[in-house]
Amino acid sequence: MPDRDALLTSLIPDLDRHRGDDLVVRSPIDGKELARLRADRPSEVDEKIGRAVFAFRTWRDVPAPRRGELVRRFGEQLRKHKESLATLVTLECGKIIEEGRGEVQEMIDICDFAVGLSRQLYGLTIASERPNHVMQENWLPLGPVAIISAFNFPVAVWSWNSALALVCGDPCLWKPSEKTPLTALACQRLFEDTASEFGVDGNGLSQVVLGTGEQGAMLVQDPRIPLVSATGSCRMGQAIAPIVAARFGRALLELGGNNAIIVTPSADLDVAVPSILFGSVGTAGQRCTSTRRVIAHRSIVDRLFATLSGAYRQIGASKVGDPLSPSTLVGPLIDQAAYEMMQTAIERIRPEALEIVGGDRALADTYPDAAYVHPCLVRLGANSKTLDDETFAPLTYVIPYDTLEEAIEIHNSVPQGLSSAIMTTDLREAEAFKRYSDCGIANVNIGTSGAEIGGAFGGEKETGGGRESGSDSWKAYMRRQTSTTFFGREKPALAQGITFDV
Repeated sequence: MPDRDALLTSLIPDLDRHRGDDLVVRSPIDGKELARLRADRPSEVDEKIGRAVFAFRTWRDVPAPRRGELVRRFGEQLRKHKESLATLVTLECGKIIEEGRGEVQEMIDICDFAVGLSRQLYGLTIASERPNHVMQENWLPLGPVAIISAFNFPVAVWSWNSALALVCGDPCLWKPSEKTPLTALACQRLFEDTASEFGVDGNGLSQVVLGTGEQGAMLVQDPRIPLVSATGSCRMGQAIAPIVAARFGRALLELGGNNAIIVTPSADLDVAVPSILFGSVGTAGQRCTSTRRVIAHRSIVDRLFATLSGAYRQIGASKVGDPLSPSTLVGPLIDQAAYEMMQTAIERIRPEALEIVGGDRALADTYPDAAYVHPCLVRLGANSKTLDDETFAPLTYVIPYDTLEEAIEIHNSVPQGLSSAIMTTDLREAEAFKRYSDCGIANVNIGTSGAEIGGAFGGEKETGGGRESGSDSWKAYMRRQTSTTFFGREKPALAQGITFDV
């Protein structure tokens, strides 16, 4: 077990100035207090927004490759502090240390992506219908970006947004989850150190707003913030979206997932089973991309359930524990409330279940103030509307199907539309699935959980429709401008051949 105070002091040397009694931060590992912090007062939030607006006036005029250089240097800082920051991620959100390292690596990867992007913010030259005219499509910096992040990826999702926003010319205001503010303060300190060496005021380009929903609401409502990027529950997105729309702002929403894997008769189970296990129990089932449903063909469902049941029992018996231990595969749930929600979901489905494996409390004697659970696998005889609600826990349902059309119908029947997968060696099945899955992510022979930063990340339906990270997601952080220039000497023609002579 690392020296927690020493780790916090090394990563957040100015922690004392944030201390207060508004936010009590506890480690999910053992329920012990890590720190007490003071929430930002309304006047302080207002001041931080003003500081971001002021920083934007200067940062938007810095050449994009130069902006990329700052992000490159920040990536180097992350490389230098990868192990200590990963340890803090694990301490504060409870994911196993290997996943903590992976999360910091995601930050490094998106910095690398953004550096290349800083030289590729391409517009278009468009053929004009009029002689001696040239049309262009330009992309220009948008303004301050509010980033509201969730506890389960306390630093990676912020970096997806901030790295792209910064190279696009936008300062960032980061409202982390009240459950994981320390990792945010650590990243902010690393960024400020990087910016200082770079010769700019990092406290204007990136700022952390500490607090609860009250502080987040201030960011959502403020017309000085043209883009609000929010990660969280569907309910949170339903509250945020109309507020931002009412002031004609933009909302980039990454909300809940209710992800499924279809397992066909031709599937290679040596490929399918590991993918199902990581998707279902990795991060203790607390990813928006976690596998919630396994839709298996009736001809193989018995064998698949037996195999998964054995693996679940093995994981529950020996692989649930301290997430800092290298042998642990499943750490704790974030808190007691998450455990209670899991138990509620199990009791709700129990009348329909053919068999339930696991789901009970684990390590209660060792960690009485933490919420460790044995991953739960539920076998059903048919699909159920009870499954429409996402449960943020290692709770997975196995559902039979007879035809691929039925499987896709079951798959698409939930309100969310984030990640999906099919296990098949049949090319026709794979291509049909990719065409008809209603999710933003559709994988073949890999699971629902785990995405590379090169591809745009996000989903459809109640997942919110937002896209972050790779591909052309950078366009969300800029404004599009169409420009037409006349370079002739005679009177310019009007579009559509209109004549307007005076």
